Amino acid sequence: MEYLRDPHAWLFALLIFALRVGDMSLDTIRVLFMVRGKKLLVWVLGFFQALIFVVAISSVLTQLNNVLNVIGYATGFATGNIVGMMIENRLAIGHVLINIISSNRGTFIAERLRASGYAVTEIAGRGMNGTVFELHASVLRKDVSQVETIVLESDPQAFVTAEDVRPVRRGFWRA
Repeated sequence: MEYLRDPHAWLFALLIFALRVGDMSLDTIRVLFMVRGKKLLVWVLGFFQALIFVVAISSVLTQLNNVLNVIGYATGFATGNIVGMMIENRLAIGHVLINIISSNRGTFIAERLRASGYAVTEIAGRGMNGTVFELHASVLRKDVSQVETIVLESDPQAFVTAEDVRPVRRGFWRA
């Protein structure tokens, strides 16, 4: 327990924490890019992630008697997941399919979205209480909040869902 008073032990544990945050941030982003089919980027991220991981884990395993290293490793792992999610959220890479269901304002919502440059497909449907308008808009992830604002300003009662999509070919994609 004497290592608790040693500033070098604390610095080493902090280094392991930082390495693990970097490793797990890269891992989170790598997995998300893998789902989106970005092969080269996934390879590069995987290479650096593995490199950092080997340095971090070997640092812990060479000094297992230092509990600070184990705590730094575990907290770095947990923190790195959150940091990776925050980075990926800021990057907002990819496309989203927004599904909108409106009881009576579907055409108005579609017109407003088109006026803002978004492609919208309108489908007439039947809901629990009668006719509904179902709208599909494929947008860039960074535009989701703008589309949501337009929809909710047009119809506060609209039901809106979003799902990640991977474009295959053709169609209208706002650049």
